Amino acid sequence: MTFVVTNNCIKCKYTDCVAVCPVDAFFEGPNFLVIDPDICIDCALCEPECPAKAIFQDDQLPPGQAVFTELNAELAKVWPNIIDVIPPPADALDWDGVPDKLQHLET
Repeated sequence: MTFVVTNNCIKCKYTDCVAVCPVDAFFEGPNFLVIDPDICIDCALCEPECPAKAIFQDDQLPPGQAVFTELNAELAKVWPNIIDVIPPPADALDWDGVPDKLQHLET
């Protein structure tokens, strides 16, 4: 099992989750974070830290979010590792809760 970053992280990209990850499983893209399923130890520390509520266990994904399982795995292989908290984008609050943001994902 692993945790998956889903739709609501796109253009929000809060990094509170990164600070609590004991195995440095997060990777950073231009406007989204992902979790490497090969590194994640299923500790569940990241899930409650996400202000956007965008992190779920892979077997408890909300409807329509299954595509993010593969996206996390693929993008974690090409994006750089992130281990420090950084400020969110200036307009993160405007994007929090916006549905269907996949079209805005920058790779």
